[in-house]
Amino acid sequence: MSIAEEFNIEELEESNNVDLTDEQLESGSKGQLIKLAGQLRDRRNDLNQMASERASKRDDLNAKTREQVDKAQEHRQERDSLNEQVQSHKESRNELNAKANKLFDKVESMKQDLELDDGKSIEELKEEIQKLEFRQQTEVLSAEDERELIEKIEGKREELSDKTGKVQDSGELEELIAEAEEVRSEASQHHQEVTELADQAQEHHNQMIEAYRKADDIRDSADEMHELFVEAQEAADRHHEDFVRVQKRLRELDKQEEKERKDERAEKREEEKAEAEEIYQKFKEGETLDTEDLMKLQKTGLL
Repeated sequence: MSIAEEFNIEELEESNNVDLTDEQLESGSKGQLIKLAGQLRDRRNDLNQMASERASKRDDLNAKTREQVDKAQEHRQERDSLNEQVQSHKESRNELNAKANKLFDKVESMKQDLELDDGKSIEELKEEIQKLEFRQQTEVLSAEDERELIEKIEGKREELSDKTGKVQDSGELEELIAEAEEVRSEASQHHQEVTELADQAQEHHNQMIEAYRKADDIRDSADEMHELFVEAQEAADRHHEDFVRVQKRLRELDKQEEKERKDERAEKREEEKAEAEEIYQKFKEGETLDTEDLMKLQKTGLL
């Protein structure tokens, strides 16, 4: 579909244009030229109206292009603002992760100093003691097996008591662990912000690209509409120029006719004057004049 069809723009029919040749201008009669001037004027007016409509459509399209560009710029600004926030949260996240890593390294160092990493953990020891006690209560054992089981339970209890005592005596370790976990949690929150803000920034980026694409498409249509406007305006200007040429020629013909009329009147006055002088001469010689002759003398001022 052409741009003219898409926007319901009247096609410029070359066959409706009015042509003016030098021969028509120089040799045409006044009546022919008056008719031609009217045709040129009417076609010029039609073409000017056509050009005005096309210019209006073009301006509307340019305005819509500007709207899309403005929209794209808004999305660009929003995207850039979000990306700045992403960068800020990334920096905070990285700083906090680095801090948390140092704290956890310190935790591990303290555990090694307290020998808490040797053997089973406190939770594992508790679970093993429960299993052994359950076996003691539910199984039928020989005296020897039961003595060995009791000794094993006592050994686990001593190991649990030792580890529990070390942890209780080291409140600094618990505080350090709590601080490290809190810092890591805060870093995770910043990471979550990074993810959410980055998604929002990408969405604004996509909308910016789409707005620029629409702006380009509309701008192409505006450029085509401008070409249609120029086509109609140039045709209108040509018809106007030809109209002005015909008008100028008509004025020349009017002046020429006026000059011819003046020459005719002057020639007629000369003829009347010569005739009156002849009549006056007859009057001086005593000839009798009729009424018409007297009027001719009065008209020329000889009587």
